[in-house]
Amino acid sequence: MSFGTAFLKPLLETDMAGKNKNNKSQPEQGDHQSQPPRWAEWVVTQITAGHLREEILGDMSELFQKRSRRYGYVLSCILYVLEMLLLIHPRLWRKDAKRTYKKEVIYSKSNPIAMLNNHFKVAYRKLSRHKSYTIINTISLTLGICSAILIFSLIKYHLSFDDFHVAKERIYRVYTETHGDKINYNTGVPNPLGRAFQTEFGVAEKVGRIAFLSKRIVSLSDQKKFEEDIAFADPAFLEIFNFPLIEGGAHHMLKDRNTALITEQTARKYFGTEDAVGQLLRIDDSLMVRVTGVLANLPSNTDFQSQIFIPFDNLENHSPWMVEKDWWYSVNKDMQCYVRLKPGVSGDRVARTVLPKISETHYDKENAKHFRFKLQTLSDIHFNTTLRGKTDKKTLGTFAWIGFFLVLTACVNFVNLATAQAVGRSREIGVRKALGSQQGSLFWQFMTETTIIATLGLLIAILLAYLVLPFVNQWFEIKLVIDLLKDKYLIGFVVVLLVTVIFFSGAYPGLILAKMQPIMALKGKLSQKSQGGFSLRKSLVVGQFAISQLLIIGTLFVTNQLRYAQQSDMGFEKEAVMILPIPDNKIAKISALRAELQQSAGIEGVTFFSTPPASETIGNTSIQFDSRPKAEDFAISLKAADNQYAPTFKIEILAGRNLNQSDTVREYLLNESAVKSLGLASIDEVVSKPVNVNGRRGTVVGVMRDFHFQSLRSGIEPLCLTTNSENYRSCGVKINMANLAPTLEKLEKAWTGIYPSSIFTYRFLDEDIAQFYKLDNMLLRLIQGFAAVAIFVGCLGLYGLVSFMANQRTKEIGVRKVLGADTASILWLFGKEFLMLLCMAFFLAAPLGWWIMQQWLSDFAYHFEPGAGIFALAILITLLVALVTVGFRSLKASTINPIKTLRSE
Repeated sequence: MSFGTAFLKPLLETDMAGKNKNNKSQPEQGDHQSQPPRWAEWVVTQITAGHLREEILGDMSELFQKRSRRYGYVLSCILYVLEMLLLIHPRLWRKDAKRTYKKEVIYSKSNPIAMLNNHFKVAYRKLSRHKSYTIINTISLTLGICSAILIFSLIKYHLSFDDFHVAKERIYRVYTETHGDKINYNTGVPNPLGRAFQTEFGVAEKVGRIAFLSKRIVSLSDQKKFEEDIAFADPAFLEIFNFPLIEGGAHHMLKDRNTALITEQTARKYFGTEDAVGQLLRIDDSLMVRVTGVLANLPSNTDFQSQIFIPFDNLENHSPWMVEKDWWYSVNKDMQCYVRLKPGVSGDRVARTVLPKISETHYDKENAKHFRFKLQTLSDIHFNTTLRGKTDKKTLGTFAWIGFFLVLTACVNFVNLATAQAVGRSREIGVRKALGSQQGSLFWQFMTETTIIATLGLLIAILLAYLVLPFVNQWFEIKLVIDLLKDKYLIGFVVVLLVTVIFFSGAYPGLILAKMQPIMALKGKLSQKSQGGFSLRKSLVVGQFAISQLLIIGTLFVTNQLRYAQQSDMGFEKEAVMILPIPDNKIAKISALRAELQQSAGIEGVTFFSTPPASETIGNTSIQFDSRPKAEDFAISLKAADNQYAPTFKIEILAGRNLNQSDTVREYLLNESAVKSLGLASIDEVVSKPVNVNGRRGTVVGVMRDFHFQSLRSGIEPLCLTTNSENYRSCGVKINMANLAPTLEKLEKAWTGIYPSSIFTYRFLDEDIAQFYKLDNMLLRLIQGFAAVAIFVGCLGLYGLVSFMANQRTKEIGVRKVLGADTASILWLFGKEFLMLLCMAFFLAAPLGWWIMQQWLSDFAYHFEPGAGIFALAILITLLVALVTVGFRSLKASTINPIKTLRSE
């Protein structure tokens, strides 16, 4: 009976009862009085749904006729209108009472809120009942999502470097290319280039030179000492970049000699709550400056991290070797030039027209081909490792792929366990379908379960990301910040990630459950094979462990290469050598320090130099050999060092002799690569020949054996050594490590006596060499950490699958044990299938891992030769971890008393 009939039935029954009671019939009315008012009928048609309209109108018309015969036409019309008003009910409204008829079954639109509430209730009960399933999936998704959030924050942090400057798209760095037998790249430019670019061409709005000097000694009048990175810069530098001044006058910004700008944190460190403006600072005992302004703290996402800025004109007093005003042939990586082009002037146009003219104007014809200048966009500075970028986009791409694979691994776990449970839920699905549930309802029921687990995993992942963030910052030496309430990009990423995880984790299992045939399900005749889940799970397990093995292979490759780099013979002594910075390289002080150190027991060698044998800080210059009419096509690296440099670092002299003691440029030592580049047949031919290096003439007195004076990424290039005390900035001390503590005390005492106002600091040479591979070490730590996560997540999935298989095959195990099967055969029953899958994963991961890591190794001029042992170790690690996981759960299943399992029949 419809709602309309049921609604009017009581009135009909009352009228019929009255008629029987009186046992009288009313005289029939005329035809015009046997029909209800037409306007009232029209209203009824407007307020009722189409599929109810005919039934309601018929019942009301029949009731009207009966009332008309008994009570008269007028009273019947009044009752008809009252009943019409009673029909204004939500269940009869036109818009909410839509029903469609199909095969004589009426389907009603459900209340979405009630349906959603029911989905959540059922999902909560289901997940509470299957706790192991819920816990495994939640942990997997938590680790995957947490890793993705951290990697996203890391990538976003690096992509944000120096993106806050005004007109950043018009800011460029000028760098140098030296063309010879090959192209060398240098972040620096000749000192005069900045002034020439500004005055000779009308394309630049601002041009600013800057010279970076790291770890300089800064002291106050009360003898407080600090070690700081400082910079000598033109006034235009702070006009190009957005480093706001918060104290002091803008008219003093780097315009007056012997002044300085310091950052806010430096001001607080030096002066506390006192006003920093007007205070005096001493730089390296050679320069006194007055603070004229305080800059806002430099953000962490900038490559400019100097804390003290001094006018560029003061550089000739502090480090005259860096500012030979009219010398275009010397290029130092720390002497840099930045430009902001005028609006409408493109960088391509400047690179094509302006920069070639600089070379043509300031060099002769041959050297104009040798020295070429290029523009580097501000956005490229952080990522171009060829020009000393801090990271590269390939590394960020690797991070992104790792994050994707970890989330994918977690989703694979979910799909595996969900499809494995499909047969176990078959009767539940069969009953639901028999009671009228549709495929869509069942699908969204499972998606609700997925949403609950994924959302729970997301919330725990966010909390976990906040907890591990300090360790990540310490691990990678960065300053990541996760602020989910303010970071719109992170919020968007988290939302997209959650939706993606829900879809990829729940869609396929949901479809499998929704498409089950109710009759087969209720009869219990469904199997994994009939549901298409078994072969899919095999494929997913293979893919999951291929990802894990790929990360393990990457870890082994990077580990072996870094070990090779740190243990390789670099051609010089690097063990037990301390590097001491020299605040003052005056000859008298150097001689006094040498005498003090040589008298100390435990010190085996003392030498003074510009840079240690292996260093990132080295400049290239030109060389003119013997009586050749022009400079050579190749650039040569130049190091200043005394005559104890080669003996202390045990650099072998192959021909000629070592340098004689001198404070000025008189003699040169060349390496084997320089002799080869000169085109000489024998190293003996170069000895006693005159050369002109960097504009200074001298005589070649010997040839050194080649040694690695850069990282193993670079090949050994031409190099020369000469004596020049003006450029000595470090002291190398070879010590006896057996007496380290007393030797350090003697070193500090001697140092303090010569440089009483300086801070005694030191570092070991092997620590400097390790800095060459800082980025690679960061990559290694990342791969190691996330490889562990991938393996752990994979093992969680294996454990869940084996647990499900054990539950499904409980009776089989009982029968096998009754028939005499031992524990080993039961373990093999579970292990053989997964062993085959892991081997398949290895055959997928091995060639892909080989190709990827060969691309990475190609960046190194010198690298280890990978062999089959790496891949054998990778598969062994994976098999060991997987077999422990499978074996633990299988052993538990194999030790159950078979009587208990068979009684359940």
